[in-house]
Amino acid sequence: MVVSRAATHEIPGKRQFDIVMSVLILVLVSPVMLTTMTLIWLSTLGRDPVFYRQLRVGHRGREFYILKFRSMRVDAEKSGPQMASVNDARVTRIGRVLRSTRIDELPQLLNVLKGEMSLVGPRPERPEFVSRFQKKINGYALRHQVKPGITGWAQVRYPYGETVEDAANKLYYDLSYIRRNSLWMDILILFQTIPVVLTGHGAR
Repeated sequence: MVVSRAATHEIPGKRQFDIVMSVLILVLVSPVMLTTMTLIWLSTLGRDPVFYRQLRVGHRGREFYILKFRSMRVDAEKSGPQMASVNDARVTRIGRVLRSTRIDELPQLLNVLKGEMSLVGPRPERPEFVSRFQKKINGYALRHQVKPGITGWAQVRYPYGETVEDAANKLYYDLSYIRRNSLWMDILILFQTIPVVLTGHGAR
């Protein structure tokens, strides 16, 4: 699939849309976020952090720290970076609820306000996985031509994947989104994300 040079530029009004919607969503979900913070803190009586920062690759290959509610044990990656799997033993009891409802992703609205992410775009991957996928998947770096998103076309069209083949299949949707990039498509994807969140489809 060919991605035109014009498609790599941010569409008019997208940044303003991201800011307005992120602030609105933060106001609406603030009770949920405060409750989540309290439950995570109580689960370890404050011994473990409530938030989790993880390095990701964003627009034009720039790295940044994504912010999430902690849903795994603090020693989850003592053996090195690894993708989440079905019935992952590293996930905490509270974390299973957070991940199935996508509540753990809500702090990324702050990444959107900082300009590191968009509401809609290819999901940002970790540098270790990006390096691996770029060696095995032709054109994988093309997905970095736009800002990464909290949700995206691949997220609503393809289930969560753990393999290189899954990453290649999701790349098709990411490049399709970049090629057709428009504010109306962002709105469509946001609406299609709602049933994904409500059903827990593809959660790990």
